[in-house]
Amino acid sequence: MSDHFNFDQPIDRRGSYCTQWDFVADRFGVPDLLPFTISDMDFAVAPAIRAALQQRLDHGVFGYSRWQHNDFLSAVGNWMQRRFNAKLDARALVYAPSVIYMVAQMVRLWSDPGDEVLIHTPAYDAFYALLTSSQRRVLTQPLQRDGHGWRCDMQALAQQLARPGCKVMLLCSPHNPTGKVWTREELTQMAALCARYQVRVISDEIHMDMVMPDVVHLPWSEVARSDWALFTSASKSFNVPALTGAWGIIPDAGDRQAFLRQIKAADGLSSPAVLAVAAHIAAYRHGAPWLDALRRYLQANMQWIAERLNGAFPQLSWQPPQATYLAWIDLNPLGIDEAALQQQLIHQQKVAMMPGSTYGEAGRGYLRLNAGCPRSKLEEGVSRLIAALHALGV
Repeated sequence: MSDHFNFDQPIDRRGSYCTQWDFVADRFGVPDLLPFTISDMDFAVAPAIRAALQQRLDHGVFGYSRWQHNDFLSAVGNWMQRRFNAKLDARALVYAPSVIYMVAQMVRLWSDPGDEVLIHTPAYDAFYALLTSSQRRVLTQPLQRDGHGWRCDMQALAQQLARPGCKVMLLCSPHNPTGKVWTREELTQMAALCARYQVRVISDEIHMDMVMPDVVHLPWSEVARSDWALFTSASKSFNVPALTGAWGIIPDAGDRQAFLRQIKAADGLSSPAVLAVAAHIAAYRHGAPWLDALRRYLQANMQWIAERLNGAFPQLSWQPPQATYLAWIDLNPLGIDEAALQQQLIHQQKVAMMPGSTYGEAGRGYLRLNAGCPRSKLEEGVSRLIAALHALGV
């Protein structure tokens, strides 16, 4: 229980066309596994959002809609001001079905087939798929372990950005899967390097609201120097991804018009899903108390994972991430084979967790566990993970 919102309440998601539960066999080959996989949460959405959606449903008419109105623009602007102390020019806003779709559009606008796009690895798996399928070359900048955290070698980054073929840096902030929150110093350094080498920046900030209560996220808009775009959504933090809907900031008028023309004229997208617009407005106007209670609950979940895992395997010395509800667990100290562990997890323990190699070679030996769920489910999952590791002789 956290405040007056009950995050301990299990909700049966089976039979609701749910990717994580109903379609787990698509990725893991076996149905009916206990899933800790795709990054949505097992919690009901904030009461304020449900009330806004119910009001819209009761209206009964679902014709074509718009997002360019004061209700939406002011809700977004006020949220950025209150949560991040960031001033937003409403004229710079854009809207589309999802963050990854918006990223794909900007990659198409700002680079040509054969150009290089830099990403920090391990990286969100959709980045690899997006870039390779659009014939862009993936330029990897591995993050380095720094105690319990992660850091970027800025000297190595400079050499990568200086490459003639490097046109775009695709930043994930906060970073998925490591849960790293970039510091002001790091962001300022990266902004200076991108400006020096004329590399445009696309910042995916979908997890911006999902930082731990004692950590501060700094939007790219506050440090940017070269051409940039920032894309985000309430979908992760308020658990409404199935409604679709994302928004972003493209400050340059020419780039912004090109983006809007591309999605409307080339891709035929004009009317947003009205329930998504309503959900965003409600989340940003009234959802803060729920979100803050959720973040405290998730922080406690992460601390529980640390105590349970490190109690069973002290050599892991695992520490909770700074952001996201995704536990990025380094199992390399245990010397186990990733494929063998997956066999144990899937076939013996009947549980689904993401193997680290999903996020590139830099992730091999890690495991990504979605902790966005009631504690009872988490306890069951971590117990099965420990049993699988014991079965492998650890």
